[in-house]
Amino acid sequence: MNLLKVLATVTTTVVMLVSSSIAIAETNWFGGEVHNGAPALEVTAALVKAGGGTSNFNFATALVSMLGDETVHAEVEKLNRQYGNENVNAFISGMTFAVNSALKHATEAGIKLPVAPANLKGAELAKTLVVAGTAPDGTWWSGYLFDKALSNQIHILVMKDIDAKFGHAADMTTHKILNQAMYDVAQALGYKDVKLASLH
Repeated sequence: MNLLKVLATVTTTVVMLVSSSIAIAETNWFGGEVHNGAPALEVTAALVKAGGGTSNFNFATALVSMLGDETVHAEVEKLNRQYGNENVNAFISGMTFAVNSALKHATEAGIKLPVAPANLKGAELAKTLVVAGTAPDGTWWSGYLFDKALSNQIHILVMKDIDAKFGHAADMTTHKILNQAMYDVAQALGYKDVKLASLH
């Protein structure tokens, strides 16, 4: 009888551990842990402002605002060698599309960006994005940042929009190159412990 009780206890423990592991293992479409917490709307507003505002957002503008022309040019050249000009151009335009799509879905969901964005400009904003996109295991993931920007639900809607307009491969390319680019930014800003995502 005692043996049966022991076996029952062990079985219950195993089930609990497996269930816990399944919850922890929830991942985004293109890898990385899902973030289901509250969005960092003040930071998102600062990024949108750096890119030209809600009615005129451009990702390239945001990059230059954060890192400066020289640094952005050098990084784009590095990414061109790594992925090819066509993919890098698709990534930059894809990020512009993604942010504008996210803002549209946020408006439809009744989510409003703060009138006063976080007081983050230049390298400080870039550092904040590095920290925001770094998952608990120390890896920088595009999906983790996107989840934090407005929510995982809106992130998924944006990915569906990208898939519908440009195709699933383009969606993956956008995530992949951003993983690499932000890892590079992290290293340049002194975040040497940040790890490169497996999708890069």
